Amino acid sequence: MTTLADPLPGGRPGEVERATALAAELTGRGVHGIVLAYVDTAGVSRVKTVPTAKLASAAAWGVGMSPVFDTFLANDSIVTTDVLGSPDGDLRLYPDLDHLAVLSGQPGWAWAPVDRITQEGEQHPGCSRTFLRRVVTDAERRHGVTFRAGIEIEWALGLDTAPDGAFVPATTGPAYSATRQVELSDYGAELLSALAAQGVDVDQFHPEYAAGQFELSVGALDPVAAADRSVLVRQTVRAVSGRHGLRASFTPAVLAQGVGNGGHIHLSAWRDGANLHTGGDRRYGMTAGAESFAAGVLAHLPSLTAVTAPSPASYFRLQPSQWAGVFTAWGRETREAAVRVVTGTAGLRAQAANLEVKPVDLAANPYLALGCLITAGLDGLTSSAALPEETTGDPAHLGTTEATARGVRRLPTSLAESVAEFRKDELLRTALGPVLADAVIAVRQGEIAAVADLDDERIAAAYRWKY
Repeated sequence: MTTLADPLPGGRPGEVERATALAAELTGRGVHGIVLAYVDTAGVSRVKTVPTAKLASAAAWGVGMSPVFDTFLANDSIVTTDVLGSPDGDLRLYPDLDHLAVLSGQPGWAWAPVDRITQEGEQHPGCSRTFLRRVVTDAERRHGVTFRAGIEIEWALGLDTAPDGAFVPATTGPAYSATRQVELSDYGAELLSALAAQGVDVDQFHPEYAAGQFELSVGALDPVAAADRSVLVRQTVRAVSGRHGLRASFTPAVLAQGVGNGGHIHLSAWRDGANLHTGGDRRYGMTAGAESFAAGVLAHLPSLTAVTAPSPASYFRLQPSQWAGVFTAWGRETREAAVRVVTGTAGLRAQAANLEVKPVDLAANPYLALGCLITAGLDGLTSSAALPEETTGDPAHLGTTEATARGVRRLPTSLAESVAEFRKDELLRTALGPVLADAVIAVRQGEIAAVADLDDERIAAAYRWKY
């Protein structure tokens, strides 16, 4: 269960004592250091580490980190806003002990997500984990709604021996094939073992469509824990891959052409212990609230892409007829729709029914992505928004007249278009707050400028190993 309270200087009641005992236990298990992990605005996982003996100190007083990282680009250049990007100031990173995990894939290390607060003990307005926690807390307080979420993980495996950052697939087998699974049998077994040892509930693990590509699906958790789990799984995949002479890429597009890596988000809304996406009298058993929630997500999808598809490389993946969901359309089990209604198998629907949002990749900061998606859905729920007509088949095949009648439009085809849509979305910018919203815009504009003179293949290469 995720702690939904902000850190406090000196530690929350009982936390220092808990950290002291935990440090002793970890030391006895051969853990020497703790990875303190967060994700920056550009979607890059950043860390600081402390010796295990310093865990109690970190729980009490945090660990220093400059706020400049909120405006880092993927290439480590720094952009600025009116309040971020200068060399001044400091923040404190506070580990969440509820989600500390011993890293089976990295012997001698443990891992914990962090919240960032100021030296005065206040919420840092640029902390994406704090933002998501606030969204979740407000949703329950104001609407009586809670959420369960899961983030799919897709990655491409390359040979670590490939020269000059090139991508050479680590497998030769066809998509979804037994050949590919057998080729990396030992790798897959170690990965599943490591995740199980870390308490990660894996639902599926299989070869995917693109060359060298695999996918892993995990069980649903509350949104903050789901975002934490996404970061932890990727940390583990990187580590296990390295131990097998492989290199994992979570970039949206390893190459400029072809199917890319997604990070589809599964999300369900709950009230009074009941799943709003099943047991209702609307289409496919949805309740009126579930339909309105889905309508809210659809309405904000063009601006959401600035958060869910935040890299210039994201738009190589967001192509029609590649199951990436590039139109504002929904459908039951329709994998070309941006919002897929998943009803689940008869007998499991009370737990399994959810929405899958497809125009999401793993360049996205998962805390920002989930927080903004929930905000958009709640906008529809609050206004009792009407869910338009369902789209079946591939929306790319709709004629202009029919697409317009259904409200089906193409999502942005570039990061610049996404930023323009985001600038117009007052709801999302207000939810994020001016500091974080401005950081999103500044970082996206910085990424656009960083690759302005590159062709498509060089753009793909520039982000190949960043995420």
